[in-house]
Amino acid sequence: MPHVELKSLKKNFGLVEVIKDLSLNIEAGEFCALLGPSGCGKSTLLRMIAGLETVTAGRVVINGNDVTQVPPAKRRISMVFQSYALYPHMSVRQNIGFSLDIAGERKEAIAEKSDKVARLLQLEDYMDRKPAQLSGGQRQRVAIGRALVRDPEVFLFDEPLSNLDAKLRVQMRLELAKLHQELATTMIYVTHDQIEAMTLADRIVVLDRGRIAQVGGPLDLYHRPENKFVASFIGSPAMNFAPVRADFPSERKARVTFSGSNDTIELETRGPTLASAGDDFEVGIRPEHIAPTDPGGPEAQLGGQISMLERLGNATILYVDTAAGSMVVEDDSESAARIGDNVGLRLDTTRTHLFDGGGRVV
Repeated sequence: MPHVELKSLKKNFGLVEVIKDLSLNIEAGEFCALLGPSGCGKSTLLRMIAGLETVTAGRVVINGNDVTQVPPAKRRISMVFQSYALYPHMSVRQNIGFSLDIAGERKEAIAEKSDKVARLLQLEDYMDRKPAQLSGGQRQRVAIGRALVRDPEVFLFDEPLSNLDAKLRVQMRLELAKLHQELATTMIYVTHDQIEAMTLADRIVVLDRGRIAQVGGPLDLYHRPENKFVASFIGSPAMNFAPVRADFPSERKARVTFSGSNDTIELETRGPTLASAGDDFEVGIRPEHIAPTDPGGPEAQLGGQISMLERLGNATILYVDTAAGSMVVEDDSESAARIGDNVGLRLDTTRTHLFDGGGRVV
């Protein structure tokens, strides 16, 4: 039985429908990320699970119990917010144990649980400090400790790392991953940062305007997106898209010709398609699946001119203007390419996706 079940959830704010008939099962011990752009409904969905937002329709079930109308304090969940929300006049020890103190637990039990959490989060040396005496990463660990001490059934995280600088975010991602491995507790994590979702989650739920666009493991979403929205949202640099004309010589084959040129490639489609040659299509291919080659050479499937490049140390990113539109290409770090060079492009057709006019993969 799934640990968390969302059954036909809907959420309206007045006439605006934010969550649209959404159903999702999350297994016990799973790290599930809710990923999507701002305004897609991911934080609203998390708050509905927590009981901080009322449910317009549908049900929230945790561990087999319908908690749709149950107050947040009785759901056995803990939530870590984007803001640390620590009490500035309290020490780290007092902040961590505050919820237990309010619940009337014995002081000895509070101290024991707080010390256990402090050891887990490496906060032993900071227990008598006030929040103002801590770094951003330490404050976030205290906020996590305050949630952890309640021994919840489900952890909810609402963009907890967005206030940290880039180096601290990497460090905290590793700490969260280790924490999940040690606790094996169900965690639901809201983020708009695809790197956080890809590196932390067992499974990612991509949301698009209140609906689920696709659910899958990080590599499934990366290599086999089911629609253009997911393909464009996952990956950095983003996937290239180019309009094409297409015909289908056999059931799982497509022959596509790039608009504005006579360059043609053959692709394997995902399965039988209802699309026909007269429909609108786009191909999508990631920058690392395009290789620069000699312009006009036998391997070149497209040709163009480099308009800009970025040398990142571990890779060189080329921006190539072609007859089919601009293409972003990831080359190796030792690339000798220069702005203004003519270059051929060789596409890995086994990693090239075809999308119909509705944005669905063909």
